[in-house]
Amino acid sequence: MYGFSIALDPTNLFYVFIGVFAGTIIGMLPGLGPISALALMIPITFSMDPASGLILMAGVYYGAIFGGSTSSILLNAPGVAGTVATSFDGYPMARQGKAGKALAIAAYASFVGGTISVIGLMLIAPLLSMVAVSFGPPEYFALMILGLTAVVSLSDKSLAKGLIAAVFGMMVSIVGIDLQTGTERYTFNSLNMLDGIDFLVVALGVFALAEVFVMLLRGDDNKGKKRKAIGSLKLSRSEVKEIAGPIGRSSVLGFFIGVLPGAGATIGSFLGYSMEKRLAKDGDTFGKGNIKGVAAPEAANNAACGGSFVPLLTLGVPGSGTTAVLLGALLVMGVTPGPMMMETRPDVFWGVIASMYIGNIFLLALNLPFIPLIAKILDAPRPLLLSMILIFCMVGVYGMNFNIFDLVMLLVFGLIGLAMRLYGFPAAPMILGLILGALMEESMRRALQISGGDWSIFTDKPISLWLLVIALLSLTAPSLKKLYLKARTATA
Repeated sequence: MYGFSIALDPTNLFYVFIGVFAGTIIGMLPGLGPISALALMIPITFSMDPASGLILMAGVYYGAIFGGSTSSILLNAPGVAGTVATSFDGYPMARQGKAGKALAIAAYASFVGGTISVIGLMLIAPLLSMVAVSFGPPEYFALMILGLTAVVSLSDKSLAKGLIAAVFGMMVSIVGIDLQTGTERYTFNSLNMLDGIDFLVVALGVFALAEVFVMLLRGDDNKGKKRKAIGSLKLSRSEVKEIAGPIGRSSVLGFFIGVLPGAGATIGSFLGYSMEKRLAKDGDTFGKGNIKGVAAPEAANNAACGGSFVPLLTLGVPGSGTTAVLLGALLVMGVTPGPMMMETRPDVFWGVIASMYIGNIFLLALNLPFIPLIAKILDAPRPLLLSMILIFCMVGVYGMNFNIFDLVMLLVFGLIGLAMRLYGFPAAPMILGLILGALMEESMRRALQISGGDWSIFTDKPISLWLLVIALLSLTAPSLKKLYLKARTATA
């Protein structure tokens, strides 16, 4: 109640609204991202009351995750890593004339996921912070192995192709200077490669630019279908029942993943998607426009966004680049997050949590009425639509470093993405390998430094052992299932 007394102050209500509105716009535009937006806001919030400043910045953060699904669904251009999994079924739904329904499901799932995470943050933040502390380098390495194998095992056509794509993504992730030794790796003596290859360049190339190439190769196969582009926003009772379970399960999973520093919305969304594909009776339709494939990752990534505030506020440990910027903003404002924050600055701690309830309501109220307007992007003539996707990609990529080399890499990964589609290589394992590769390597090396090079550290600890066992099972389960079915049909 004290938190609501802070959040319901007219000034703070205004900051919540401005934060989530700005965050939604930022999330919709590939290339901006919440990190750069929050970094630019630090000077603005410097002179503000700490509670108001963090309420504004938190609104931008979860608003960007909420709005990031729009470009993923409509243009297959995920500008935020946490919404990559949404594009797997969201974009096929848009192509089938169900863009309105996909955006509505994303909005509802995001709202529920965000609300559940706020309830979890309110009730069990101190307890979960103790669990997060128990995760060391071996546990993080095992968790990331599980995330990667869970997505690789979903490769419908070929497990080998899924593994090849994942390894390729990990190879791309380690391009640049090794932070531990200072060694250059796979830079080919190019100064432009020293900082590595940015996620956004790869994601927009493999998804959005590759889609442009595919549409050009196919020719105009959508004549006469313009009026069906948006579709109805209404969900039938059967559809509501169908997505209720995935939203609930993925929200809880996403929240607990978000609590772990370094995991975040991206791993949460991929794990939510892979879990629902395994549980669903119609799992073979995932990737072809299944509504559960939109609901699960959207609920998970928004819940993980709320969960990431647990280590930030209770331990002072940032779980991602975005929360690291938030930590820096808090320190600039003279607030030190940690176990004593609930006692020393209850206005900041509980005010931010209460503002998230209000922010989620604002987000739903802002997004739902504008879905028909936003979805009209698909009504644009095909040449204009392709031009818009190209402009979004090029402006987003060039705006990061103002470097022509990034545009060249965008083209390279667009051609790689086209080749992957033509030869049946899945994009999801590659993108997740890119995101997790450097983190996996860092966790593995830290664990081996702790153990003096003894690899048994990964099996001696019960949490990491069980995570590795589950990862092995998730990788071998599809093959074992096929062998079992063959044996059963042979005996029959």
